[in-house]
Amino acid sequence: MNHSGVTLWFTGLSGAGKTTIASGVMSILQSRNCRVEMLDGDQVRTHLSKGLGFSKEDRDTNIRRLGFVAGLLSRNGIIAIVAAISPYRQIRQEIRQNTTNFFEVYVKSPLAICEARDVKGLYAQARAGKIQNFTGINDPYEAPLNPEIVCFTDLETVAESVSKVILKLEHKGYIC
Repeated sequence: MNHSGVTLWFTGLSGAGKTTIASGVMSILQSRNCRVEMLDGDQVRTHLSKGLGFSKEDRDTNIRRLGFVAGLLSRNGIIAIVAAISPYRQIRQEIRQNTTNFFEVYVKSPLAICEARDVKGLYAQARAGKIQNFTGINDPYEAPLNPEIVCFTDLETVAESVSKVILKLEHKGYIC
């Protein structure tokens, strides 16, 4: 094994590019024979957090579940990649405090760009009042104050963002 366990927490608005960048990072880590697992927010909601809504309490419960699983994985020498909106700063900080080797990646993109990328039409539905508690429209997104890295997906290519994350992981000694 050429790495230590770490939790890579990708946070940002819907459509910012979290899953795309996280998948690119995962691919590179796998090519280096790293033990890695990805927990995607949408997939976890379908299985581990089935039945939860989008109230603040339900979102916090979902993020705590993601954090718990990621913490177990990273504690056992696996690179746990989490790609989830995780809109509230306080709960992300709670996960950080309870997780050894927590590495926050803020996937930053202007709301207008995220809306333009929205193939599911969720932003339009939220603006039309058909979806309540939608992050960025009628529910807040609290940007990280001190993330380990920021990917500016309106200014960088996916490859540049992925490379930025890999280089930072190398620099911090999480991977060789």
